[in-house]
Amino acid sequence: MLFNKITPEHVACFTQVLGEKYVLADQENLDRCASDETEDLHYLPEVVLQPGTTTEVSAIMRYCYEQQLPVTPRGAGTGLSGGALPVLGGVVLDMKRFNKILNVDKRNFQVTTEPGVITQVLQEHLKAEGLFYPPDPASKGSCFIGGNVSENSGGPRAVKYGVVKDYVLNLEMVLANGDVIWTGANVLKNATGYNLTQLIVGSEGTLGVLTKVVLRLIPAVKYDLLMLVPFRSAVEACKAVNAIFLAGYTPSALEFMERDALEWSMRYVQSTGIHLPDNIAAHLLIEVDGNHMDELYRDAEAISQIVQQYDVDEVLFADSSEQKQMLWTLRRKVGEAVKSNSIYKEEDTVVPRAELPELLQIIKALGDEYGFKSVCYGHAGDGNLHVNIVKGDMSDEDWKNKLPLGIRKLFKEVVRMGGTISGEHGIGLVQKEYMDIAFDHVQMGLMRQIKQVFDPKGILNPGKILTS
Repeated sequence: MLFNKITPEHVACFTQVLGEKYVLADQENLDRCASDETEDLHYLPEVVLQPGTTTEVSAIMRYCYEQQLPVTPRGAGTGLSGGALPVLGGVVLDMKRFNKILNVDKRNFQVTTEPGVITQVLQEHLKAEGLFYPPDPASKGSCFIGGNVSENSGGPRAVKYGVVKDYVLNLEMVLANGDVIWTGANVLKNATGYNLTQLIVGSEGTLGVLTKVVLRLIPAVKYDLLMLVPFRSAVEACKAVNAIFLAGYTPSALEFMERDALEWSMRYVQSTGIHLPDNIAAHLLIEVDGNHMDELYRDAEAISQIVQQYDVDEVLFADSSEQKQMLWTLRRKVGEAVKSNSIYKEEDTVVPRAELPELLQIIKALGDEYGFKSVCYGHAGDGNLHVNIVKGDMSDEDWKNKLPLGIRKLFKEVVRMGGTISGEHGIGLVQKEYMDIAFDHVQMGLMRQIKQVFDPKGILNPGKILTS
């Protein structure tokens, strides 16, 4: 696909729509929008636009469609698959001004929000109303709702409450040619035609630009209990995960952290709150929640008895809100801690939950075969394991040429086990070369046809998900 370069005439037209204040071409803003949290990638846009209304987004998209200009929608820039990188230059559509919570409908347990609202800000606003929006990615303190929808984000509580797709009722979206549509209806059941809403969730800004999001909510829960379980074997920690569910318990969060993950995170946040004996290989962070503390105590005690059938050290029960916060901070900061230690690649594998022990063993065996070190952590309760591959002592040549062969082999094993190559981080730029492992040519052909229907000129977030 051939695109035009941004000219002074284009900039003048953008300025007419937005005003000079929101048409940015200074080096600081171009650099800011040239990267996200994906590895160390850097792709400069030619101009950054900051619309504030659906009408402005529509006018920009209509003009870019006419002029054959590539447009990359951008949220908070916290993505881990390169989905917000302007790999072909052109326009970055920075959605940070879409930051208003428009309406909380307590009667119907719904909220209408703009896509630039920070996830944690929305959650805290709703909590004050006695309402709960469960999806909570590790970056919830900075990521945007629009990005969460675009990636179909999950987070620790997906194991009990589901992921973003389970809460999206309706979306206002601007199409590539500037047309504005709503994808569904603000109802809990909808069997009217094709489900456009769920098609857009997880489409990574390749099919349209979100301008409003309607989410369903649930009543807020009153209490939670949190425990940290140390295992002397990482594989046994993975085995214990399914044992908890087979015994009839569904934690609100069930997280896995290899030793290095926790150790690096403790060092990164300068925490000494966890004793980490030399023989501990991994931890499970387990939360239960509900409205009756006596039931939670019974569940926590039962889960504690289950995990003690394995080779564990003393189970830590968080006895204060401060200790809970400390444990969650350590878990949520693992990704940043790994990144601060080394050049790295993060693979977002997901398999049926019972296959986690085999997946972990395969990862370590492939590390031995291809010469890489991995630090694993993630949402064990739903089979979603983040594999952080650190460059360490690998040569540049092996990192560039040998490692992709190991990653491809890993993804083939994941698919063989009934899993797939991304659980919540999306495909974006860095995973698209592996899509052939998860899908055959018929499936890939259907996806290309869908892209063609929504974006005939291919201007929306080009270079993502699908290979040319």
